[in-house]
Amino acid sequence: MTHIVAEPCVKCKYTDCVDVCPVDCFREGENTLVIDPDECIDCGACVPECPTEAIFAEEDLPEKWQDYIDYNTKMSEDWPEISEQKDPLDDADDWKEVEDKKEHRNEKAFEG
Repeated sequence: MTHIVAEPCVKCKYTDCVDVCPVDCFREGENTLVIDPDECIDCGACVPECPTEAIFAEEDLPEKWQDYIDYNTKMSEDWPEISEQKDPLDDADDWKEVEDKKEHRNEKAFEG
């Protein structure tokens, strides 16, 4: 099993989770993170660190976000690894409580 980054991360990209990951399984997109399922050791260290409660064990992922399993897998193939905490997106606090953000996710890798 693996952990999944779901919709609450979109347009926020807090990286507190990255800092505690012992295997560097996070990948960075333009406006969200994903977890590489081939690298994740299912330790769960990242879950309590996420300010938006966006990370779930795959078996606990809410039904409404099931498509994030495939999204994490697909994006982790192309996005770069992120292994150190960074500042969140500038307007992350404005997006933190917003629901239904799927239309804002994209497939662009972080290029910064």
